[in-house]
Amino acid sequence: MRGALVLVFCLLASGLQAGERFVPGFEALPLMKGLEVEPGSAVAFDKPGGRIVEAAAAGTVPEARIRSWYGAALPQLGWQPAGEGLFRREGEVLSVIVTTGGAGARVAFRLYPQ
Repeated sequence: MRGALVLVFCLLASGLQAGERFVPGFEALPLMKGLEVEPGSAVAFDKPGGRIVEAAAAGTVPEARIRSWYGAALPQLGWQPAGEGLFRREGEVLSVIVTTGGAGARVAFRLYPQ
């Protein structure tokens, strides 16, 4: 119970609100406000060596704000920074790649075994 309370506090402290949306296919990976999941982008594969999950989202949020938001939120969820756009947790790697074009940004999420 205490662990659950700590997790709730961390989520609220990182700017997440009750009813926050999550990236489909990922366990508890929050979708930043201002981003929308690209339809049909979510895929998941389970294999003996681990799982592979991919999804993408886009919006008019500035690239720097996206990087900053995920850079602050993910460590509070147990993900340790492991390079530009890379995070590690429990034998898995989460890649958060932000690209820009036109009037907005696109975020590609990819989870794979370490």
